[in-house]
Parts: sequence; C-alpha cells; structure tokens
Amino acid sequence: MGEHKEAVVVGALGVIGRYIVERLLRQDDWSVIGLSRRAAGAVPRYRHISVDLLDREDAAAKLAGLTEATHVFYAAFQPAAGAAAGYASNIAPNRDMLVNAVTAIDSASSALRRVVLVTGTKYYGSHFGPFKTPARESDPRHMGPNYYFEQIDWLAAFQRGKRWDWVELRPQTLCGFAPGTPMSLAPAIAVYAAISKELGLPLRFPGKPGAYTSIYQVTESAHFANAALWAASTPRCGLEAFNITNGDYFRWKNLWPKLAAAFDMPAGDVQTISLTAHMIDNAPLWRVMRERYGLKPYAYDELVAWPFADYVFSCDWDVMSDVTKSRRFGFHDVVDSEEMFVRLMREFRAERIVP
Repeated sequence: MGEHKEAVVVGALGVIGRYIVERLLRQDDWSVIGLSRRAAGAVPRYRHISVDLLDREDAAAKLAGLTEATHVFYAAFQPAAGAAAGYASNIAPNRDMLVNAVTAIDSASSALRRVVLVTGTKYYGSHFGPFKTPARESDPRHMGPNYYFEQIDWLAAFQRGKRWDWVELRPQTLCGFAPGTPMSLAPAIAVYAAISKELGLPLRFPGKPGAYTSIYQVTESAHFANAALWAASTPRCGLEAFNITNGDYFRWKNLWPKLAAAFDMPAGDVQTISLTAHMIDNAPLWRVMRERYGLKPYAYDELVAWPFADYVFSCDWDVMSDVTKSRRFGFHDVVDSEEMFVRLMREFRAERIVP
C-alpha cells in the first residue's frame, strides 16, 4: 500500500464522477471528497461538499479546508440554459467552474500532485458533422467555439511553474447509471424500450437512417473510472491527452436486435422521431408502470435524458477515436460494447429500474 491519497471529484454525482468515486473507494489508500451542487451523504472515506462552482466566493470558502488534496478529477458539466441558447453559451460557465474549482484547491493544498481533466470527443468537432477518423490526440483543433479548448488552455497556463501537473481524458458517450444527469444514454434506451413494449410496439430505432448504419463508439462509465485511476497514478501520463473509449466500434443496426432481445420484444425498423417531443408526455404512463411492475421510485424525468439520446441517434457520420496512445502508455483494458449494452439492459431490469 502506497502513501495515502486524497481525491477531489468535481461532479461527483454524474455519469462519470459517481463511478470514479466508487472506483477510488475500492482502493484502501484513497479518500475522496465529492463536489456537486446537489447534496449527498457521507460514507467511510468519503465526504460530500455541496457547492456552486459558478460562485467564486462560495467555491473559495467551501474548498479552503481541502488542505490535504493530492488529486483532482474534474468531471463537471453545466449544460446551456435551453437548447436555443446554442453551443457558445456553454463556454463561460464550463470554463469558470474549472477555474474556480482548481484555483481554490491549488491555493488550499500544497499536497496537490495531479489534475485529471475530463473533456471528450467534441474536441474533434464530432458534434458538427463528419470529422477525421479515427481521431488522434494530436489532430489539429477545429474552428471554435469549444469550451474544452478554453478549459485546456486555461489549465495549461495556470499550471506552468506549479508543483503539480495534469492529464486530459477524452471519452465518448458515457454509459452508466446516474439519476438526474443530462448526459445519460443507457437508461434512456431502457425506458424507451420498456414504454414501447408496454404499448405493444416493436423496438424501433428512433434516430436517423444514416445513424443506424454509421460506425459509433461509447465508453462504459466503470471502464472510464479505471482509466481515470490509471491516468492519476501513472507518472508519465503528465501533460498528455488520451482518448478513452471501450476500445471497439459498432453499428446500431447490428446491436439493435440484441437490445430488443434483452427486453424480450421484437426489433422494428428505423422510425425517425424526436424522443424529446414524443416521450415527454409519458410520465403518467411511467407512474402506472412503476406501480404495476414494482419498480424503483425514480421520477420519470430523473431517469431519462431524451435530448441527449436524440443527439446520439441523430449522428449519421462515423464517430471513431484512436486509442493506440493510451495503450502505448500502459492502459490496456477493453470492453465489448455490444455485450456491455445487453448487460446494462439486463441489469436495469434485474434491479427493477425498468420492468
């Protein structure tokens, strides 16, 4: 067992952060402080600070006690207020939260050794349309705006001459379970399938025909947490960026019949709909289903993030990251994505999150 390490996980209740917290607590030589706006209870070697990182004074005051922090895992995301606000409106809040968190922790703790910054494949412009694939960490940036660029450039400048360093990790479409997060795909698929089945419908692919046949990739949250621990603990990862995905690629058209089978229902054809528009009215139906099938008491809108599912299923171009670099640096874990989706769907059913 090495010397004791204290992690600050920013965004500790999200689809990334909660898995990093769980992973670190399985290591005897880590203790964890979780940060988020929502409150959460303490468990052994874990305490939670509810903080508004957009409020610099609140952040400075609440984080001043983190004098022992050795590592920061930054996995927070503030979505833009309303879809009409546009991507550029994401930039200031997501830069400012990072600035306020890292500035406060840097001034509180002389023990700080490494900051792990979670960005993503949008670094490559994957959200605009077709881009160079497989994407490599050394690829040139696209034309802005992109809040990842702002975060990286600020962190790189702020870190110069400091006693700590940083690593950037670029995952794609995290797959896990974190109620109340805006970036969660797997539960949206599970709820969509359960409601389709309840209505006597086959499991139709709700996205664009081109998305059904294009190459896609995802990152299982538990797998990403392993990568984050590796990135935090491996000295030569300092000042490097790494793509972190499951390490394979798939097409929805090959996976879709397996998802339908996991719910004991037939697969249908592509029927392009907006899940955000078509599924919004199903909260009363979900309440009935929750009673009928004895499901866990999650609120409908806490379980699902329809806009994020629509975003993923409208992506009718190849999305591929090259993970050679992380393998060269020593991270060799891989996940079979098709097997992962089927396993997650079965887990959601077994745990009574969906019928």
